[in-house]
Amino acid sequence: MAATATGVRTGPGAEPAAAPPVIEVRNVRQVYGGGVVALDGITLDFAEGRLTSLLGPSGCGKTTLLKIVGGLLAPTAGEVLVRGRAVTGPGPERAFVFQDFALMPWATVERNVAFGLELRGVPKAERLEVARHYIAEVGLAGFETRYPHELSGGMRQRVGLARALAVDAEVLLMDEPFSAVDEQTRRKFQEDLIRLREVENKTFLFVTHSIEEAVYVSDRIVLLSPRPGRVSRIIEPDIPRDGDPEAIRRHPVYLDTVEQIWHGLRQYVD
Repeated sequence: MAATATGVRTGPGAEPAAAPPVIEVRNVRQVYGGGVVALDGITLDFAEGRLTSLLGPSGCGKTTLLKIVGGLLAPTAGEVLVRGRAVTGPGPERAFVFQDFALMPWATVERNVAFGLELRGVPKAERLEVARHYIAEVGLAGFETRYPHELSGGMRQRVGLARALAVDAEVLLMDEPFSAVDEQTRRKFQEDLIRLREVENKTFLFVTHSIEEAVYVSDRIVLLSPRPGRVSRIIEPDIPRDGDPEAIRRHPVYLDTVEQIWHGLRQYVD
């Protein structure tokens, strides 16, 4: 896979990783009732410490693929491996960040963030210490005793992110996590996500409908074709992400990549 003149590495399929991948998706096919083929022949590897966005037209199977990796949905054919083990259901090495926050309305921020650890039987003092660390990490220090109804949409989404981080899963599965917040909050989330990826060194799978968002946050973008979803292209934006966060949006490679992807997807827009 070579770099183009614009600094974007691109290729038709999965690129072999130097180290064993954390996640291996092997020839996954998903057929729903009535014979509707959602995914067909998806083969991808996901390396440790990288953020991969799944991007494509509505109905191309982005969320379906995320659910299959998360073990929430069994594929009709093919398999998913995490650290070489076949996925047969949800597991502690994978955590979801949902679009709709999915918080317990009767529980404080602290309890919501610690809930996954509580289910695992982690002692109270230990799980609260972990929860407070990640509450601070996502910028909510001082809100530990608040309830979800006392928070803005952006703050509730931060609670959901802190909860996913608190269980120390290797893989974070993010299904359009920023789509329900305003544009200013969404941009701040994108900046925070880049920082968290560097600090946490986890493997992120990120579903989005936004080309700009995908290019901004991603090490790699997997473009899926319209249903049935197939891997049509893989793009790796070669953009420096240190320094001023806003500089990314002004970088020529960012602008060129956004335009390149839009030209590839516009044929699928009604």
